[in-house]
Amino acid sequence: MLQNLRKLRKKAGFSQEEMAKLLGYKYASGYNQLETGKRKIDIETAKKISDILEHPIDEIFFEFDAVDMTTKVR
Repeated sequence: MLQNLRKLRKKAGFSQEEMAKLLGYKYASGYNQLETGKRKIDIETAKKISDILEHPIDEIFFEFDAVDMTTKVR
């Protein structure tokens, strides 16, 4: 399951039914399959979800903590 997606959807106050409708799905099950990982999310749908939830794509769909990879040279 895409934990970040579910968490952010709920935080934004959207039900799966509402997300399905906003994304153009006829039934909530279409969206549910995205959220549970049963169906792959294409980049266009990821962008729409990002816009709806007002969060960057990487924050929603990538389950890792960004690490500051910069180094200081002395």
